[in-house]
Amino acid sequence: MSKIKIATVGPIPRDTIITHKGEVIKKYGCITHPTIALSKLLGDDGLVFPVTHINKEDEQPIKELFEPYPNISTAGLFTHHDRGTIIELKFLDQNNREEKQLSKMAPIMPEDVKPFLDVDAFVFVPVTDFEIDLETLKYIKENSKAIIIFDAHGPTSRVDENGVRVRQLWKDKNDWLPYIDVLKMNLEESQFSWCQDEKILNNYDDQYTDHLDDFAEYALSKNVNTLYITLDSRGCLSYHKENGETRKEFIKSVWVDNVVDTTGCGDSFAGGLAYGLALYKDRIKAAQYANLMGALRTQGAGFDVFKDKEESDKIIEEYYYS
Repeated sequence: MSKIKIATVGPIPRDTIITHKGEVIKKYGCITHPTIALSKLLGDDGLVFPVTHINKEDEQPIKELFEPYPNISTAGLFTHHDRGTIIELKFLDQNNREEKQLSKMAPIMPEDVKPFLDVDAFVFVPVTDFEIDLETLKYIKENSKAIIIFDAHGPTSRVDENGVRVRQLWKDKNDWLPYIDVLKMNLEESQFSWCQDEKILNNYDDQYTDHLDDFAEYALSKNVNTLYITLDSRGCLSYHKENGETRKEFIKSVWVDNVVDTTGCGDSFAGGLAYGLALYKDRIKAAQYANLMGALRTQGAGFDVFKDKEESDKIIEEYYYS
């Protein structure tokens, strides 16, 4: 059996995080979460390729971060632009936060992903709208058989003139959806992707789900193969077409009693999707791994929260099949 190859694409921000409990955490974020989660899951059976632009001063610390994981390749850590991401995050409660961006990453272009076209899956986890160029997705579609998994956090976020990251409506989604195989988003991002009234940006309702079925029909009609919508601690919804009919499935979350830090949960979830889809080609299995990766991410500030395949499979077996 050939090794599974997965590329994680997006920024590696130098993060300063103030948790909802007032703790201050400093670390490298975003694609580090799915990269290391996937590394532990794959073990000797696969390779992970983080693809990003970083500041030159961050190159050595990031390589040292990945050094304990021999199946992570650093060939896609590009420093020639010397333009990485620096972010400050302040959590207002367990799930909501204020974000300030101090430095913007150079966008990921087709030439950046060209060396990795033989992977089984590309996982795009942008945090703002400028980090992934649309031409990059088009290039992969034309030149690779890889699954394209895309997180909608990027297109529903922008940086204002003061460096504050703010939410926005995904107005140009019609341009993007035809080039996305698997679209992942949270409930808030689904509202910002479907609703046309910008008033919703200031009136988010975490119980409002009436739009989901309509949005799913729309996204699937635009060539998206599977839509996953996370519902925070409740779990996630999966939508896909089967024999011309839309099938909707709910996959419960992996419950945890104590949440330490939710930073990177969505990114980790996307990594779990990539693993399940690349290895099993099973939507529900992928969602189970995704839920597990998101839940494990909440259990501490470090990367030791992630488990290898044997431990992960044991949790999934006990939680979903016992």
